[in-house]
Amino acid sequence: AKALRAFLRADPDVIMVGEIRDHETAEMGVEASLTGHLVLSTLHTNSAPETVTRLLDMGMDPFNFADALLVVLAQRLVRRLCTACRVSEPASQAYLDDLINEYMFVFPEGDQHVAPEAVLSEWQHRLGRDGVLMSHSSKGCPQCNNTGYKGRAGLHELLSVSREIRRMIQTGANAEMLLNQSLKEGMRTLRQDGIEKVLSGITSMEEVRASSNI
Repeated sequence: AKALRAFLRADPDVIMVGEIRDHETAEMGVEASLTGHLVLSTLHTNSAPETVTRLLDMGMDPFNFADALLVVLAQRLVRRLCTACRVSEPASQAYLDDLINEYMFVFPEGDQHVAPEAVLSEWQHRLGRDGVLMSHSSKGCPQCNNTGYKGRAGLHELLSVSREIRRMIQTGANAEMLLNQSLKEGMRTLRQDGIEKVLSGITSMEEVRASSNI
């Protein structure tokens, strides 16, 4: 917090705070943001919505915090399929049904704003090869030390603070409420982003399940 005060006296355009661990640092970050500075920082939480509630639990003023917050990005790293030994084949309907079920699981029961058929059609258009979705696997080779994986890729969950999200933060919404509203506004969870990366041949479903909750 002392270093942050010193930076503010220099009137920077952008401030990077390595990690927010206490109320004082969080308050200084909000103050800097409200006075026209772009503030970037990190926090250890399980998801983007939980980041918001974690900061509020630190004692942040919900009105100032909501006004200052622009976006929250959650990230997990997964192992990348080895491209030297990766093989692809048309995905079976049973495989796609499993992926659809996992993708849809996060939506509240009875929520009709996203239909499984629409998700599948969008995948075919965006991720398919001539409209055909593929299943990818890597058996292992000398280039990946027979592990099937080489390198890392990121799974991302981006929560953009809309007018409604801002209002919900100010009125004390919990993480589940923020998640549901963010999903309605188009956010993809870490698991959902991972599923799309599986269909793109970037990683495996085992890696995605091991690194994400929903």
